[in-house]
Amino acid sequence: MERRDFVKTMAAGAALGIITQDTQAVGIHNSSEKTDVTDRNDRAYWCDLMYRMAEPVLSAMAKGELRKRMSVEVSPTWDGRDKSVTYMECFGRLMSGLAPWLSLPDDETQEGKQRKQLREWALQSYAHSVDPKSPDYLLWHSEGQPLVDSAFFSNALIRAPKQLWEPQDKVTKERIISELKQLRRVKPPYSNWLLFAAMNEAFFKSVGESYDPMRVDLSIRKMNEWYVGDGWYMDGERFHYDYYNSFVIQPMLLEILEVFSEQSESGKKAYNQALKRIQRYSEQLERMISPEGTFPPFGRSLTYRTGAFQPLSLLAWKKLLPEKLSEGQVRAALTAVQKRIFTNPTNFNAEGFLTIGFAGKQPELGDSYSNNGSMYLTSECFLALGLPATDSFWIAPAADWTAKKAFANDKFPKDYAVNY
Repeated sequence: MERRDFVKTMAAGAALGIITQDTQAVGIHNSSEKTDVTDRNDRAYWCDLMYRMAEPVLSAMAKGELRKRMSVEVSPTWDGRDKSVTYMECFGRLMSGLAPWLSLPDDETQEGKQRKQLREWALQSYAHSVDPKSPDYLLWHSEGQPLVDSAFFSNALIRAPKQLWEPQDKVTKERIISELKQLRRVKPPYSNWLLFAAMNEAFFKSVGESYDPMRVDLSIRKMNEWYVGDGWYMDGERFHYDYYNSFVIQPMLLEILEVFSEQSESGKKAYNQALKRIQRYSEQLERMISPEGTFPPFGRSLTYRTGAFQPLSLLAWKKLLPEKLSEGQVRAALTAVQKRIFTNPTNFNAEGFLTIGFAGKQPELGDSYSNNGSMYLTSECFLALGLPATDSFWIAPAADWTAKKAFANDKFPKDYAVNY
């Protein structure tokens, strides 16, 4: 690694992990020797990594310069759709994972200053995203893919309404509503895409706008039809063994139902059922994390990296983790996963943007729809940053997670199928 890249890495990420062969600033610790970077607490590590992902995107888009600064990278099997969808995917997915952190109040800590800066950039970026005269006006009116990323875009506004929605000026609010509503033109296939349409309707409901109950009801009904048991949903009429229960299905279904849960007893019942299912699924996710922080590399969209653990971070943020999982073990497990995945500095390119890959730059792992903007779904693993530094999630002693106990010959609970 050249010195200028090393300096840039340290300035942007300020401690992304521990020793690698290339640099002593980033990576998995490969010896018993500890450094100051290694000893930094888990929250500082999460904040540094989240800031490193967000800063290049939002600092550029706040000025209307994201297209100018972010070069597009697509999969070798790219399906030929408009490549400018990259910017919409990048912004929407980043904001969805970043929003809870930005919802915390300002303070004079280094973290607080970073949050405030990111929030200011985010507000300006939202304005650019819907301004037809801005160079960073997003791809709202082309193809079907914008429906997908509009849902992440609106989910962020649901997750941090006081910080990301309410401060917007009247014109920007009207433009956001208009762009989201015109996406009703997209007919979603019978798959997880139904949830993207429903998420936008949930946003309308959350801000007092008229919404289409049919789009919500259909999505919920189909998801319940596709539930196969023990915490898993099919993605359509066939079961897919991949992480889409993490990337989209379980989190979006829960948050859509949360918006509508107070409308009726049936709404509350549906929400409680979805909650039990995502809690069960999260128990299984936690068991997938090896003692070393690795996890099984299977299924579509593997390049979304730690986004595979969105349900655990979401439930931690909402203080809804299942009783079998302590906060200390979940935090320790997720931190181990982040460090394991982000060991390799090629996860980021020279401009600081994410690359296509899993545990580094591996473009051949991309799917036909994969671009480097898609990769920002990994931010969904950072939802627990929405809990303040004084919360028990951050101050509870680190605890061994299930696989770490199992392979150390320690006592650990057995696991049995549960159906809701």
